[in-house]
Amino acid sequence: MDVNINDERSIRLKKLEDLKDAGVVMYPAKTGEKQEIQAVLNGNEGETFRIAGRIIMKRDMGKLTFCHLQDASGRMQIAFKQDDLGKDNYKLFTKKIDIGDIIVVSGEKFITHKGEESLLVKEWTLLTKALLPLPDKFHGLQDDETRYRKRYLDILMNEELRDIFYKKAKFWDVTRNFMKEHGFFEVETPYLEVTTGGAEAAPFRTHHNDYDLDVFLRISIGELWQKKLMAAGYEKTFEIGKAFRNEGSSPDHLQEFTNMEFYWAYANYEDGMKLSQELYQRIATEVFDTTKFCNKGHEFDLAGDWDKIDYQEEVKRQTGIDILTATEEEMKNKLAELKVKYDGDNKERLTDTLWKYCRKNIAGPVFLVNHPKLISPLAKAKPENPELTERFQIIIAGSEIGNGYSELNDPIDQRARFELQQKLIEAGDDEAMMPAWEFVDMLEHGMPPTCGFGFGERLFAFLVGKPLREVTLFPLMKPRDNESASDSLKKENKD
Repeated sequence: MDVNINDERSIRLKKLEDLKDAGVVMYPAKTGEKQEIQAVLNGNEGETFRIAGRIIMKRDMGKLTFCHLQDASGRMQIAFKQDDLGKDNYKLFTKKIDIGDIIVVSGEKFITHKGEESLLVKEWTLLTKALLPLPDKFHGLQDDETRYRKRYLDILMNEELRDIFYKKAKFWDVTRNFMKEHGFFEVETPYLEVTTGGAEAAPFRTHHNDYDLDVFLRISIGELWQKKLMAAGYEKTFEIGKAFRNEGSSPDHLQEFTNMEFYWAYANYEDGMKLSQELYQRIATEVFDTTKFCNKGHEFDLAGDWDKIDYQEEVKRQTGIDILTATEEEMKNKLAELKVKYDGDNKERLTDTLWKYCRKNIAGPVFLVNHPKLISPLAKAKPENPELTERFQIIIAGSEIGNGYSELNDPIDQRARFELQQKLIEAGDDEAMMPAWEFVDMLEHGMPPTCGFGFGERLFAFLVGKPLREVTLFPLMKPRDNESASDSLKKENKD
C-alpha cells in the first residue's frame, strides 16, 4: 500500500521535538574531525574510528541494533549495544533516529561471526534529522521524471549512478591534462555574445539591462574568440565549458551541455585527426580501462588507426543521391521514399538530412571527410576541389562525436559565405549561421593557418552507454504546479 508521506512527516516532526526535549542539539554546524568509511574498511580490527554519514538501513534486535551507514566513500555496518551506550541513550537512538538521518559515530572496528566488517559504536551524535523518508531501498526511484526531479535521492540510492559522475569528472580531467601535455593553453571566453558564432544552431536570447542590448548565450565554446587568439599570437588554446542551444531534446541532445574546443595554429585538419584520435584513445584507456564499447546496437573499438569515409560517396552508396549534382526536388523525392522527415527545403538542409539518415548505419570509429562547402561555412575549401572542405567529423555508433577542420582564414571567402548564410536566415532558415562581421575584420588583419576541433560530453555518454540526460547531474525539468515536497514523494514510496 502507499505510504502516507504526510503522516510519516508528522511522526518524524514529533521525534524531532522529543529529541529537543531530551537536550539534543538539532542541526549542529560542527561535525569535528572524522574519517571516511573506506578508512575503516581498510583498517585493522580493534582500531578506533570516527565516521559520519546517512543511515541507509536500521534493524532493531532488542538490546542490539544494526545500521548501515553510507558516506561518499562507501557503506558499512555499524552496531549499537545497550550495554555500551546506556539504557536511556540507547533507547533515544532506537526510538527517535530513523533511516535517512545523518549521524556521526565513534567506536571500534570488529568482525561479525558472519565475517562482516563493522564498527561497534561507543558514541553517536545526530547531525541532521530527515523529515521525509528515503525511497524503498530495493526499488529506488523507478519513474524517470521523479528520478530527475529528485536527483539527489536517485544518486544517493544508486551506487552505479554515483560512480558515473566520478568517472565523468575523470573524463574531463584526462582531457584537460592531455591538452596541457601537448602544449595547449587553457582559456575562458565569453558566454554572452552579441552575435552567435561557431555553429549552426538556434540560440537562447536574453537582455543586457545596463547596455540595453539583446545578447545570446553562446552556441559554441568560443570558436570565433579562440580564433581571434590565434591572430593575437597564441598558437595553441583550448576551453572546456558550457554551450547552449535552444533546440529540441533527444537522448543525444540537450539545450545545455559541456564541450571542449581547441585551436592549433600552423596545423591543418590532418593534424587535428591525429591528435583527436590520440585523445579519444587516452580517454578510453585511462577512464574506462578499455577501448571496446557497445552503444545503440553498434560495437566499436577505439584502438588502432581509424578509417576515413567520404561524405559524398557514403551518401551516394546508401541512397543513390549525388549531393553535389542532385536537384533539390530529387533530394526531396528520395527523403520521401526513405520516409525521412525534414525541416527546411533548401539544399543545405536537404543535404544534411540525407547524411543524418546515412550516419546511423555506421558503427565507427571513422573520420567523415570531404564535406561540401555548403554545410561547412567556417572550414577551408580543398585546393583540388573548391566545392569540398578540409573538415572531419568523428562518427561513433551512428552519431557525430567530434567535429574539426582547417579553419577558413581567407577573409574574402569568409565574407562571401557569411553573406550566403545571411540570405538563408532571411529566407527563414532558423539553423543558418549568424554572420559575424567583426570576425571578418580580424581575418583581414591576418590569422595563421589553424586547425580547430571540438567534442563534448556526448562522447562520455556514448562510452558509458547512457542517454545524455542520464549523465547530467541535474537535467532541466518543467516545474510542477501546486505540488508540495510531500506530494511529490507519494509516487515513489510504497510498501
